[in-house]
Amino acid sequence: MSIFGSDKLKGKKIAIVATDGFEQVELTKPKKFLEDEGAEVDVISLKSGSIKGWDQTDWGDKVDVDKVITDVKASDYDALVLPGGQINPDKLRINKDVVNFATEFMRSGKVVAAICHGPWTLIETGLVKGKKMTSWPSLQTDLRNAGAHWEDSEVVVDKGLITSRKPEDIPAFNKKIVEEILEGSHAPRVNV
Repeated sequence: MSIFGSDKLKGKKIAIVATDGFEQVELTKPKKFLEDEGAEVDVISLKSGSIKGWDQTDWGDKVDVDKVITDVKASDYDALVLPGGQINPDKLRINKDVVNFATEFMRSGKVVAAICHGPWTLIETGLVKGKKMTSWPSLQTDLRNAGAHWEDSEVVVDKGLITSRKPEDIPAFNKKIVEEILEGSHAPRVNV
């Protein structure tokens, strides 16, 4: 147990999928928060080594990559976190391995959390129809066109699917991730 956290998520494994251009605080703050709660967190990317964040208006810090997307499967993890930024999810949503990984999570009923532009990748799964979601405001039309019910709230939860709008929402986003993981699996998210 961390002196700053707890063992609430001890034994839980969380995947954060990102690539160059992720909004820095949308990866680093959830990662630290979840680790402080006892979870094992892997940063998964398109390439090994490190990825570079975007810090508001310019390039930020590098983050080490733990695993490459082609070497992981959703069954290895209890939750998926998708940080935003404009560059990162735009690259991720066109990568078939990332989309397949996210699709496995969406179908499994496990916790899926996406912030800012992160829901772009979830749109590609074809499984957001009928889901209550939020995002960075510029994605609301994309989400509505994919059949989601978009709302302007700091955090929206729909059966373990957690979405938030922006960096200022991170505290509520982090808290909901922990709550939903502790609640356990939800019914698989399949569209009829």
